[in-house]
Amino acid sequence: MLVTLPLNKMSIEEKIKTMEAIWDDLCKNEDAYASPSWHENILHERENSILKGDDKFTDWGKAKKDIRDKTS
Repeated sequence: MLVTLPLNKMSIEEKIKTMEAIWDDLCKNEDAYASPSWHENILHERENSILKGDDKFTDWGKAKKDIRDKTS
């Protein structure tokens, strides 16, 4: 079944509520979906990188500002 939404006519609030409704529905049956095998590998790689101190973290507000500054 293909569902077409009038995305260009929906407000941001309507789009977010739609995504939340879809996510909530998916979560009801989360055991029915298997993550791809590469996903677990990536998560382990990232965890190991954090534990080794190789990754650096940035405050989300600063990260957004940095992104905006790069694009303007």
